[in-house]
Amino acid sequence: MTPEEVGARLVALLAPVEATPSVSGGQRYARATVDLPAASWPDALRAARDDAELACDYFDWLSAVDELAEGFDVVAHLWSTRLRHGVLLRTRVPRATPTVASVVDVYPGARWHERETHEMFGIGFAGHEGLRPLLLPPEFEGHPLRKEFVLASRVAKPWPGAKEPGESEAGGGRRPIRPPGVPAPGEWGTTPTPAGAGAVGEGPRGGTPARPAGDRPARPAPGARPTRTPRPDRAADGPAPAANPASTDDDGGTA
Repeated sequence: MTPEEVGARLVALLAPVEATPSVSGGQRYARATVDLPAASWPDALRAARDDAELACDYFDWLSAVDELAEGFDVVAHLWSTRLRHGVLLRTRVPRATPTVASVVDVYPGARWHERETHEMFGIGFAGHEGLRPLLLPPEFEGHPLRKEFVLASRVAKPWPGAKEPGESEAGGGRRPIRPPGVPAPGEWGTTPTPAGAGAVGEGPRGGTPARPAGDRPARPAPGARPTRTPRPDRAADGPAPAANPASTDDDGGTA
């Protein structure tokens, strides 16, 4: 079945529930996507599992998306191991009361996914009796994947690029991030910092100074051959050995 056929089939199974089919992704990664009300959440996953034309017997994953004032999107992906097609189901819960029914009785594999989503987003799953911490310590406060959650790194150290107003007193744009293993410009020569970023960059106008030239070996001129160290005079240490230490007599024997 094509993604369009998968979405249309699930919508027909859920009628008269108002569900909206669409296709996410593109080409070989395209997936049927069905948006449905939260009240029909477990029924939709059960229909996708039990219908012979869909036969989504494999629970792939479940998570959420923070849509700020609009609430949270709870998303689940199912797959058919026999028919080789998938479907993405999505429902929205309000931010004030983010709760949806658990689907552990439909797909037991959803147990850990619901625990993680509850821990990271604060979404409740009615009927799931084991919503205890899965990844974070018990004393952790807050839900890290909510967009209003304050990153500890932003509190401990101001953002050097001043991407957001009032986030840092430094001027200028964001500093480029070096790939892993690439030395800093100040270690391999003088690189001016961007205008207005004094005392936060690298190079002669602030930050890490360039390494003195005396700490580096001199580079030969282009095309010049390096000077070769002469070999010691062997005559000073004694007579040079014969070219052929073993000589033979006229009969072919060794003298």
